[in-house]
Amino acid sequence: MKQFPFFELEKEGSIATLYLNKPEKRNAMDWSYWRDLPLVVEEIENDNEIRAFVVAGRGKSFSTGLDLTNFFTEFKDTVQGANGDDRERLYKLILQMQKGMDRIQYSPKPSIAAVQKHCIGGGLDLIAACDIRYACTDASISLREAKVGIVADMGSLNRLPSIIGQGHTRELALTGKDISAEEALAMGLVSKIFPTMEELMKAAKETAKEIADNPAIVIRGVKQVMNYCMDKSIPAGLDYVAAWNAGQMDSKDFREAIQSFQNRKKPNFNT
Repeated sequence: MKQFPFFELEKEGSIATLYLNKPEKRNAMDWSYWRDLPLVVEEIENDNEIRAFVVAGRGKSFSTGLDLTNFFTEFKDTVQGANGDDRERLYKLILQMQKGMDRIQYSPKPSIAAVQKHCIGGGLDLIAACDIRYACTDASISLREAKVGIVADMGSLNRLPSIIGQGHTRELALTGKDISAEEALAMGLVSKIFPTMEELMKAAKETAKEIADNPAIVIRGVKQVMNYCMDKSIPAGLDYVAAWNAGQMDSKDFREAIQSFQNRKKPNFNT
């Protein structure tokens, strides 16, 4: 596997864990994060043995979000540019930075975020792009951009309403306040919380393995259908899943499941 400065990719059979690996900076997202996230997700997608992956942070915090010092060192002239050419460059830079989060959401391989302590700004953008979110009881989560003079532009404003609703999203975005793991659980931002990092990671990996044990073609289909339905009407979504199953349902794994059911044994999915 390729090496990436910000990330550590750990593979365990059919699952992988993608670690944010700048613990000395509480995984603050410097330029190497934004540059390489699409590439490391591509590595996961290209590995046929990996069926699902966990996203976690090394050290005391999941992530404190954008490394502002690094960002303005790298892109001060673009951010503070005086003319239309500079504004266009900034626009293109923002779109480039969005690609990693998009790659996670639209990856055919499901992701489980495992959050401890700080999950701020870009950290929330990242977990919002994941399919499932778990947290430690010490987690503190915030959509902090309003407090540093930025309209959040890495996906939280776009993804969170379908996860926690408009009311909760607007409250987080407009106040920039911190919420606890218990509050995140109550609003549906995370689906489970755990008292220790060890229990959190164990549960996240167990869920990844449970997903990985299902037919890969079905998992791809579930993600594709659910992503399609996010901004569509119910009738449009029902038509899409009907078309998907009409084309994809009679797979090798489906035939294996039918035969195993008839023979009263556990199916052996291989695709």
